[in-house]
Amino acid sequence: MNQKVAVTGMGVISSIGLNTEENYRSLLSGRHGISDIDLLETRHKGEIKVGEIKVTNEAFIQRLGLPADNNYTRTTFLAITAVKEALASAGITDLNEIPTGLISSTSVGGMDMTEKYFFDYENHPEKQKYISSHDAGYSTMCIADYFGLKGLVSTISTACSSAANAIMMGAKLIQSGTLDRVIVGGADSLSKFTLNGFKTLMILTDSYNTPFDHNRKGLNLGEAAGFLVLESEASVQKSGKKVLGYLSGFGNANDAHHQTASSENGEGAYLAMEKALKKSGLNKTDIDYINVHGTATPNNDLSEGKAMIRIFGEDGVPDFSSTKAFTGHTLAAAAGIEAVYSLLALQHNIIFPNLNFTTKMEEFNLIPTTALLKKDINHVLSNSFGFGGNCSTLIFSKS
Repeated sequence: MNQKVAVTGMGVISSIGLNTEENYRSLLSGRHGISDIDLLETRHKGEIKVGEIKVTNEAFIQRLGLPADNNYTRTTFLAITAVKEALASAGITDLNEIPTGLISSTSVGGMDMTEKYFFDYENHPEKQKYISSHDAGYSTMCIADYFGLKGLVSTISTACSSAANAIMMGAKLIQSGTLDRVIVGGADSLSKFTLNGFKTLMILTDSYNTPFDHNRKGLNLGEAAGFLVLESEASVQKSGKKVLGYLSGFGNANDAHHQTASSENGEGAYLAMEKALKKSGLNKTDIDYINVHGTATPNNDLSEGKAMIRIFGEDGVPDFSSTKAFTGHTLAAAAGIEAVYSLLALQHNIIFPNLNFTTKMEEFNLIPTTALLKKDINHVLSNSFGFGGNCSTLIFSKS
């Protein structure tokens, strides 16, 4: 890479914690956030388990100091919460002191509210304010307005690889010299639309998800937000601030195989990892830990496993685990929160366990890390794969 891209701040909210410290403590203790549905209005309550954040929208409005008549949606509440922590983590008090951008991502956007009031718009004009909040870009604009950001603002929506692509775009803006600092990440709330959609695809489990297990039955949906503050090396040197890690490599590819399924040989995942390694200048043996996409669906884990073997060889695959057994699959937010988890692994030299694993898959000899593992970690590779074959890989390094 032409110029180092430093991570100087991070923020996260998920079903295992309302901030980075709470998430870290849950990852250490093995406390997952998969539960019965309490807040989402759906007929599937008591039937499907999800990674739900047990904070009401009304509580978020109070926490964030928003006016009662706002038209923000739950996705926006989550995003602002994570960005707020990321900015504090980076020690940023004047957001516009240097050229700063925001690249946010989402799949759900504002549909959690528009689906709720869809049949009320005609007879309840006071609900029509949510119509404009439906599109994905609206939540990004709300984040920018909330913090008073005057720089470049953009939105990415590539399904479950969205936040990874937002992070990549931010890095490219820094490397090109367009911006000195970019806030990047993603957020998604639970919604009836996504819950019913994934149920129709028959890839939801009726219990707890079991990534890379032979008896895996599907995923648990979750809601979350994860954001990083990326800065140029020049900006970091000028400010002298602490660096949490570096985005040393990234890659994006598409296997052009199927609308919702990965190719059997993991072509897209293989190409994304290959590109990220090449861009980083690292050897494959330099990777100490892989935070796998690991959705616990029959298709994903088999495809991703084959891709890892193609890159590293069956006997050379680094220690790996999926953290989705903790949080559920948080769609566009997944790569954002897992970027934070990857940086936590780097900082503390810890690999977080792949919960719920009992039986090795019969197709290959890959076994995830199932207990908290302490080891020297210098480079973490994080995978995120989306519908439509959009595959993305990020590599975070200590230096």
